[in-house]
Amino acid sequence: MSLLVVGLSHRSAPVSVLERAALTADGQIKLAQDTVAAEPAAEAAVLATCNRIELYADVDKFHAGVAELSTLLAQHSGVGLDELTPYLYVHYEDRAVHHLFTVACGLDSMVVGEGQILGQIKDSLARAQELHTAGRLLNDLFQQALRVGKRAHSETGIDRAGQSLVTFGLEQLASGGAVEKWAHGKRALVIGAGSMSSLAAATLARAGVAEVVIANRTHERAERLAQILNEADDTDVPARAVPMESVRAELTRADIAVSCTGATGLVLDAEAVAAAVEGRTGHAVAVEEGHEERRTTTKADARKTPLPPAGVGADEACPLDLTAPGFSVMGEAAVAGMDAATLEQHAAWAAGSAVDRRGGGTSHAFKAVGEVRRTPEADPELISALAATAATVGRIPEHRRPEPVAEFPRPEPVLFLLDLAMPRDIDAAAHRLAGVRLVDIESLAEASADAPMAADVDQVRRIVSDEVAAFGAALRAAHITPTVVALRTMAADVVAGEIARLDGRLPGLDDKQRSEIRQAVHRVVDKLLHAPTVRVKQLAAEPGGAGYADALRTLFDLDPETVASVSRAEDSTEKNRGPL
Repeated sequence: MSLLVVGLSHRSAPVSVLERAALTADGQIKLAQDTVAAEPAAEAAVLATCNRIELYADVDKFHAGVAELSTLLAQHSGVGLDELTPYLYVHYEDRAVHHLFTVACGLDSMVVGEGQILGQIKDSLARAQELHTAGRLLNDLFQQALRVGKRAHSETGIDRAGQSLVTFGLEQLASGGAVEKWAHGKRALVIGAGSMSSLAAATLARAGVAEVVIANRTHERAERLAQILNEADDTDVPARAVPMESVRAELTRADIAVSCTGATGLVLDAEAVAAAVEGRTGHAVAVEEGHEERRTTTKADARKTPLPPAGVGADEACPLDLTAPGFSVMGEAAVAGMDAATLEQHAAWAAGSAVDRRGGGTSHAFKAVGEVRRTPEADPELISALAATAATVGRIPEHRRPEPVAEFPRPEPVLFLLDLAMPRDIDAAAHRLAGVRLVDIESLAEASADAPMAADVDQVRRIVSDEVAAFGAALRAAHITPTVVALRTMAADVVAGEIARLDGRLPGLDDKQRSEIRQAVHRVVDKLLHAPTVRVKQLAAEPGGAGYADALRTLFDLDPETVASVSRAEDSTEKNRGPL
């Protein structure tokens, strides 16, 4: 059997796909159960967070396993297999181990170095243990991943590189400023009472908000979280629980709202947000069309945008006539047949030199400003390369600088919204409302792409590599253990048979003599087997050592069913192990 993981995350799929593929708690349970019921898989565990969905399994066939796990993910997520497949990634054996260890250390998180993933991995393992879908392999893998993640955080400064998704989101709401200064004195509403919402409530309380209001579908959980906050020693911020029906009314009084629930639909639509802002300001909320257009402009939209006339903005010095036919709106020109002098002038301009456009019509005379004019003879290789490119592909890159985007002033926000749910809790249309600042998973992904990496990340990567090698060696060594156990069992049976024959031939031996003979024979057998079994475990732990188990079974003519029974007994023990 071999480890296989199939999944998708914020690194492989857009938020819109992750949102549609998100699994409920019941969906995760059903996926794990259906996976072990499938033919290629013997064990299964599901790791689902707000920005990843991964299915881990112990399979006996790679290709059949990939096909089955991909199909199951598509069926349970509700996203068609054809649509889902381009966003799936597959890791096998050592690469699968490396992936989970990397995830556990926070290196694959949206916010590099965050530690919340360790709790999510622990929950995933506990769920698999409760369902008895985790056997020896996944138990060992997930428990070791937890140890590796803890080691990374204790031995390196990865915590300085990363932070929780909650903290990162609040920093985005504060426009990169100090969260404590920004949040001080504000009223906060937290929707949900799960781990992420609890962390948000505690973080806001420590930041010095005036009040924390908690709303949850199960009112008892909201009351429990409010009680914990009120009894905390590190803050004196009051907290209270309200039913979900009061969310709209509380939103009118709140300055900050954080939502992270397991709801499959919107918790706050744009109308509710607009009503809350109107209730605070007493004025109708304007919809900022310009802001939304800037936010959703795509490359496809850019192709429809006409170029400005030549001489406009920063491109006025470009020697090429951008209004002439044959120039595409993507900033590339059809220049087949263009003379070498024009190509040379374009090269100088693209390199950063200014050039003056002289003359008119279709004849151009150019003069470089600020440098000595280069002639074709002075740089023949460059001219030849440009001309060859033009002749081959019919165009050369213009290196055009982007046109400045007009900024539309936005009023200062009166309501700050942080949506950490997947699928989203807050209507994305709230982005367009004046007086509202919304940060969601999609905007956090964009912001985190530019976040600086700490120097400690390299050290964590080395830890991961070392731990993967050690886990692989232990796994290969464990693979031969049932064979060694079967060999020693066979040797013990041989000794017992010979002692029985001796008793029949020498009935006059007393108990002391019989015991001495028995111990002597056992010592001889143990000494003969010790060195070979220790050495074969060492060899099996090395890369490519899987064949030693087969060699041992062949040399000693071991019964394959005996070896298999030992393996089944060990797997049964692991599957019956209680949750962590």
